[in-house]
Amino acid sequence: MYIKMTKNTYHTPVLVPEILEGLQVQPGGRYIDGTLGEGGHSEAILLASDPGGQVLGIDADHEAVHVAKNRLNKFRLEDSFIAVNNKFSEMRNIASELNFIPVHGVLLDLGISSLQLDYEEKGFSFKQSAPLDMRFNSDQDITASQIINTFPMERLSDIIFKYGEEPFSRRIARAIVKNRPIHTSSELAQVIVDVIKKPIRKHHPATQTFQAIRIAVNNELKELESTLSQAISVIGLGGRLAVISYHSLEDRIVKKYFKEQSSTCVCSVEIIECVCNHSPTIKIMTKKPIAPTNQEKKINTRSRSAKLRIAERI
Repeated sequence: MYIKMTKNTYHTPVLVPEILEGLQVQPGGRYIDGTLGEGGHSEAILLASDPGGQVLGIDADHEAVHVAKNRLNKFRLEDSFIAVNNKFSEMRNIASELNFIPVHGVLLDLGISSLQLDYEEKGFSFKQSAPLDMRFNSDQDITASQIINTFPMERLSDIIFKYGEEPFSRRIARAIVKNRPIHTSSELAQVIVDVIKKPIRKHHPATQTFQAIRIAVNNELKELESTLSQAISVIGLGGRLAVISYHSLEDRIVKKYFKEQSSTCVCSVEIIECVCNHSPTIKIMTKKPIAPTNQEKKINTRSRSAKLRIAERI
């Protein structure tokens, strides 16, 4: 069932019908949106769970929380929507403090939001010139500028290769060090463009490097690993966890976690006889990740790389 948004001035959330079906959203249900963003998914869940539905939205970006609160003010007044400015790796503590356990489902829409790409002046995008910040939360210590302008070439190259899967990582890192100081996102992008004369991918030559720096600044992969176990712990029996990823690093982590938690044994392959006594906590509901339809890809270009995996708490 497609839920029409009550406002059309916000970016279109990804895979809305698939999320509602995958989470089995029901009237009176309680859900956690661990990556609130502009509140598009939360709005869809609230509309589909009416009457009596509740959503707890969490986001590390204070601007995103502000935008979502304005968007979902009607639901806040009805006490059906709560927004919290914090990391989603604090999900269990947040839900416990708010007496929001157990829930019927948790949604994680990973990566960077449209709000951050289009409106925030934090240097997330190479399409506009902004200071090299890239922090989801301005209270974090390290910034993109510190990484770009102070890290040694070898460490910088490792970050770009590991988190961006960029084959030209060493060449890019060497050029960055040579052109220091680099102050803005547009300056950084130009340095990369000058180095990568013939990109091997269709997208902008700076895409993978910007992704890598952003992941390093926000420690995104470690945060995701921590959050997945917390999400399962707050879901009641029969409840669902839905995770949307946008690049292979995130998807591998989700796929590995789902496989481990749905298995009866997690012993090392070197051990002949099982000694772990592991009991599965989830059942995988998606043998293969769900991708957007061709129609959605045409309407919402940012959905093109989205992969949705769903698991059920058992």
